Amino acid sequence: MSFVTVVRGSLLPGLSHRKGAARSTRYGQVPAWFLDVDQQFSQEKFETLLPLAAEWAAEQEQRILREGVPLSEHEIADAKAVGVRDPERVRLLQVEAIPAPANPILKAAYDTINFLPVKPRGLTLRYGIFVRSDCRQDRHLLLHELVHTAQYERLGGIVAFLRKYLFECATAGYGAAPLEEEATAVAQRVQSS
Repeated sequence: MSFVTVVRGSLLPGLSHRKGAARSTRYGQVPAWFLDVDQQFSQEKFETLLPLAAEWAAEQEQRILREGVPLSEHEIADAKAVGVRDPERVRLLQVEAIPAPANPILKAAYDTINFLPVKPRGLTLRYGIFVRSDCRQDRHLLLHELVHTAQYERLGGIVAFLRKYLFECATAGYGAAPLEEEATAVAQRVQSS
């Protein structure tokens, strides 16, 4: 997998820079090669994003594990029904808005490639789940997010999950990514049973 054709041209449309030093953007300092309008979304860019995304995900998971609440008995049963092996480790943290990465490179990729919906209702980071406060009672949303926890477990943790998930979102799009499709289908099946 040498090059992945995802975005023709720039990761940030309208910016053109030669390779070299970092450039100041509305996102902060971003390496010029990352903004090169003549490059495709390459393996190099993907490999640059992955450790940054994994670090951010691990930090956010720790925050949720510290500040969040455990699943209720009913939610533990739902977690088991969607395949979570260790549901007692899961914590939920209600937030007004799902946080986005602050790192300039991650922020640029997050905003431009649209890995997630504009106003996500939930975000799973292994055993930590952010849930937007106005969606806390949405069982289908929680089931969907718990499927992602099961996927993290099955794939072997944060880096392995993000490698697969981000690649799928970058190549197929968020809604057509196989891990997203699985989460939606399993959540629907469990909610219907």
